[in-house]
Amino acid sequence: MPAPLKKLPPAVTALLLQFAAFALTMLGVRLSGLQSSPLIFALLCGLLAAAFTYFAGLARWWLPIQLLFAPALVAMLALNIPPDVFLVAFLILLAVYWSTFRTQVPLYLSSNKVWRALEGFLPDAKTGFRFIDLGSGLGGVLTHLARAQPDGYYSGVESAPLPFLWSWLRIKLGGYRNCNVQWGSIWDDNLAACNLAQYDVVFAYLSPVPMERLWRKARAEMRPGTIFISSTFAVPGQSPHETVQMDDLHRSTLLIWRM
Repeated sequence: MPAPLKKLPPAVTALLLQFAAFALTMLGVRLSGLQSSPLIFALLCGLLAAAFTYFAGLARWWLPIQLLFAPALVAMLALNIPPDVFLVAFLILLAVYWSTFRTQVPLYLSSNKVWRALEGFLPDAKTGFRFIDLGSGLGGVLTHLARAQPDGYYSGVESAPLPFLWSWLRIKLGGYRNCNVQWGSIWDDNLAACNLAQYDVVFAYLSPVPMERLWRKARAEMRPGTIFISSTFAVPGQSPHETVQMDDLHRSTLLIWRM
């Protein structure tokens, strides 16, 4: 990836590549004098944007997004959908993916099989252990473990408004007195829940981007004998002490480090 683009968030880079593809496609159409339908024009933009994305070195999952963005936009306009529908959809997506632009961590939901596998890494219930889910999403991990091992205490941190609200209501309405969720960033030093020294088990299902930084935080704060677990995403340069392969839809893998 060119040096200037490396300093930008991937979403900004992708948008700039879309603009570049549109400009070059428009220039090519005008210079050639060819007349094309809006859909054909959009397909050409998508192909060019996907090519730019490939050579810019963005993650592979950006390729279908870049390819289909302009054609999908043309298709939506052709359906003549009322603008209010797009506004509502935008607000919902904003509430769900509030911090994804900054953190590059989308909403991932753990499977029931992952929830059950995590039970095996909880300490003896008699010790009154503490567990935290960093990026707790809709609160599924917290509420499941709170039922499975009611003598423990379970905390979650979530930065996206709608998932936070969902999990907060899930905990309150479910009557779970042994777990809570806080709204905020896992990097916020002013958020008491984010001090990992107080937990016996730390669980994260984030993305590849923050794992190296999270590992440094875990190494600096977690106590000897505690457990750090990442679902699916490895820590660069750090081999886990144990791995557990899940037979779920996403073929999840639990990577376990004993601190």
